[in-house]
Amino acid sequence: MDALLGQRFQAALVDAARLHRDQVRKQTQVPYVSHLLAVCALVLEDGGDENEAIAALLHDAVEDQGGAAVLEHIDDLFGQEVATIVAGCSDTDQTPKPPWRLRKEAFIARLADPATSTSVLRVAAADKLHNARSVLAERQVIGDIVWDRFNAGKDEQLWYYRAVVEVLRTRFPGRLTDELADVVQRLGQ
Repeated sequence: MDALLGQRFQAALVDAARLHRDQVRKQTQVPYVSHLLAVCALVLEDGGDENEAIAALLHDAVEDQGGAAVLEHIDDLFGQEVATIVAGCSDTDQTPKPPWRLRKEAFIARLADPATSTSVLRVAAADKLHNARSVLAERQVIGDIVWDRFNAGKDEQLWYYRAVVEVLRTRFPGRLTDELADVVQRLGQ
């Protein structure tokens, strides 16, 4: 029997840890790699394949760790399919980043585009679900001050999450989207 996850996946684990080694979750001491591992787990639990799992590990590398050069690195090491998924999940490869609202509107439009693959939708859904879960868990501990961690406030963040849910309900119905919708509803209460 062939291994479900092979040497490419192992290399991606190492690469993701290397790329994000100095990064923590916003205003916490939680190593950023925890998010990447959680998104990867959600993708695999949803039936994702090795390329999607690798892309889940690397989904934030372009926007957080070097832009287009990092995307080229991902393409060279893990192939065009992985690079395409990562690019589809990235809201920018520019430094400095364009304004928050413009990036989010463009990302939502990308998710809504019929040309966007199921692989991109799966990784994006897993990413947003883990982010929303994390915000909800922190809000239960520290209250609404959690929203101060982000570039946009509570109302803007909720607009974004709700817009993503609306698109995913049509384009990627299923367990990940259902749970994301539930968590976002709870965030809005």
